[in-house]
Amino acid sequence: MIRERTEVIRSEDNQESSGRDSGFRSLSPAVWRASTVLFDNIADFTTRKERLFDGYTYGVTGTPTTRVLEDRVAELEGARHCIALPSGQAALCLVALSLLSAGDHMLVADSAYGPLRTFARDYLQRFGITCETFDPEAGSAIAQRLKPHTKAIFLESPGSITMEMQDIPAIVQAARAAGVRTVLDNSWASPLGFRAVPAGVDVVVEAASKLFGGHSDLLLGTVATDDRGLYESFRTTQSVLGQAVSAEDCFLALRGMETLELRYRHQCAAALQVAHALAGHDLVQDVLFPPRPGDRGHARWSASFTVGGCVLSFVPRLPSEAAVHRFFDALQVFRIGASWGGTHSLAAYYPAAEQARRQHCRIDSGIVRLSVGVEPTEDLIADLDQALRNA
Repeated sequence: MIRERTEVIRSEDNQESSGRDSGFRSLSPAVWRASTVLFDNIADFTTRKERLFDGYTYGVTGTPTTRVLEDRVAELEGARHCIALPSGQAALCLVALSLLSAGDHMLVADSAYGPLRTFARDYLQRFGITCETFDPEAGSAIAQRLKPHTKAIFLESPGSITMEMQDIPAIVQAARAAGVRTVLDNSWASPLGFRAVPAGVDVVVEAASKLFGGHSDLLLGTVATDDRGLYESFRTTQSVLGQAVSAEDCFLALRGMETLELRYRHQCAAALQVAHALAGHDLVQDVLFPPRPGDRGHARWSASFTVGGCVLSFVPRLPSEAAVHRFFDALQVFRIGASWGGTHSLAAYYPAAEQARRQHCRIDSGIVRLSVGVEPTEDLIADLDQALRNA
């Protein structure tokens, strides 16, 4: 009875794949969910690990839905390989764990994503990896920070919150001369604003939760590289650590990418208008947005980037923390939230104490960070103005 039932199931599977879907086409990719991958015979099963990098072995490393997303991101990045991971931070951590061993030395931009710096300081150093931060404006002077056992430089340009631009070409040149890998968190610009792999960066990480997804409803990260050896190392680490992504999240990211360029260009243009309005506001001390002419990092931005991001920061000219709280209470269009890149505009606050913990931060005041969405730009500017005046 069991054998007969198995044959019926196999027959139905064959009919499903060859009959019922005959003549069906869709603009949307199929959502393939699977933990178990089936094999035609035991020989295929016992040699499955040979297909870890170019096939399917277990659900952890993906299904056809995952591969569609990875291929699309790789094409956008100008890279040969891509891996999808559960979040941007998961992607950064996986790259670090793949590249570094006990006794190695790594450099992390002082302005990089806070959780990455925490991972380097509080976790990697437990295992004998020396982690140091460097001035994000170092440029070619980064060569002076390299040691014989330096294996990787982690970049983010512009930096989270404080928006320092890094001289990526100069850092890449210095790193290549020393045989050191470069890793760039490119989530702010996305490959639409800066194609880092063709520019010589070894590994590019995107927080796909943000611009790729575009609707604040998924967690996902991607790692792209041209180097086959690095790709195989990353895929192996993904498998060993069980860093699986859901097919549904891959589908949502693919759907978001259909409107990525439209959203991105609108949000970037709106962010620049908001930055100009804030720069002329009497209750704003400073605006941190490299695409704005006059910004400290504008020259570096214009030398390498083609389009700006939709995230900017500013230092309010308010008398107290209580006034800052009143500013946030008065916001009507902007919502309070830590992420960015979605269709809804967000605002967040980073007190002066957070900047004080950094070694190379040039700002000693509280910072408001804005993620500009797709609402009418005039509404966003008016909302910020009324909130500042009410504060």
